[in-house]
Amino acid sequence: MSFRRSLRQIRDGFEFSFWVANISELFERLAFYGPQAVLAIFLHEYLRMSVQDTGKLMGSFGFAAFSLPIISGTLADRFGFRNSLLFAYSILTGGYFLTASLSAPWFAPVVRVLPLYWLVLSILIVTAFGPSFVKPCVLGTIPHTSKENVRSLGYSIYYTIMSVGSCFGPVAAYLVRTCYGVRSVFRASALTTLSMLLFIFLFFREPRTSAPTAVTSIGEALRNLAKAVTDGPFVTLLAIYSVYWMVFWQVFVAMPLYLRGFVDPHAKVDLILAVDPFLIMFFQVAVSTLTRRLSAVSAMALGLGASGLSMLVFALHRSVWIAVLALSVLAVGEMIQAPRYFEHIAGLAPENQQGLFMGCAFFPVGLGYLLAGRLGGVLVHRYCEAEHRPQEMWMILAAVGLLSGVAMFAFGKTNQWRRAVTWQRGSP
Repeated sequence: MSFRRSLRQIRDGFEFSFWVANISELFERLAFYGPQAVLAIFLHEYLRMSVQDTGKLMGSFGFAAFSLPIISGTLADRFGFRNSLLFAYSILTGGYFLTASLSAPWFAPVVRVLPLYWLVLSILIVTAFGPSFVKPCVLGTIPHTSKENVRSLGYSIYYTIMSVGSCFGPVAAYLVRTCYGVRSVFRASALTTLSMLLFIFLFFREPRTSAPTAVTSIGEALRNLAKAVTDGPFVTLLAIYSVYWMVFWQVFVAMPLYLRGFVDPHAKVDLILAVDPFLIMFFQVAVSTLTRRLSAVSAMALGLGASGLSMLVFALHRSVWIAVLALSVLAVGEMIQAPRYFEHIAGLAPENQQGLFMGCAFFPVGLGYLLAGRLGGVLVHRYCEAEHRPQEMWMILAAVGLLSGVAMFAFGKTNQWRRAVTWQRGSP
């Protein structure tokens, strides 16, 4: 296929709302990963919270942000993607502003009266409602606004655009932090999400095939949710991915505490965190093309296993450049498995339940973040602060990451056997 014809397919294959939704996702990721890149530093170094409490708070926030899409995706099917996006960006604007206010002088009376841990937790959980609505809405928009022949490409475009925001978020955080201070990172995110609120209001139109009345009641939406979370193979897939994400999120929980505390106290963690999305931004489409002949399960197993290899790289030497190499390995695995995962989940979704299934797709991300926060805080305290043997922390995480890849491979083989048995029993 010629380059000109490919461009024509992209131009004609996607509706205007596809691009509006994905552009908003770009800036939402920019606003999300900027604060994420400095959140551990902000909590531990500025609010003086312990590494254990820092890990718990980050894990709780991540769990809410990525597991609530199960509910918010269901509600988006009921109330429509446009209304849900408007609600999401309103919540995000207020949440980031309040987070920035935690160390502000005018907010000090509130901080003195309320327990700091529970105050921070409350603000983070409220903020988490924002991204929990954005993701299922944007992903749910793709099948409604793309033609069949470019739909798979649509998911790769989504993941690439998301990675652009994920890449420049930490970079922007570094620039804002060094020029104006850590609090201003959260303020900048509040301004970004406010602009997306206006952008969605002005330009996004509800896809014709995803009207809010597609799901007639909240009761029906909840019944759809119950069916999804009681499907054995589907839940098994989500459980395996939860283990993977528990390892992945250590680059936001354990790595900043490890690098700043035990490698280089001036390590530019926010810039280092940009390595993974930077590589995805430039190489996602190429890697997807090279691995397109792999089955979905094989691609997912390979990508999950790479997370273990990346943690093994961390154990080689205490160095910032080793961290860069480890994140590069992690990015390759992510590029192999992530688009195939979302495409696979979308293919499982019944009509008018794309929001629900896309929400379920993010539950492992949230559960993994919750577990990563608790595990990361414990590992850093024991193997770094207490025993000064950080390489053992990375070896443990490497074993868990490799286990997730093996489990995905076994899951694929088991499903193949089940399908074969079902076909033989059903054949004449």
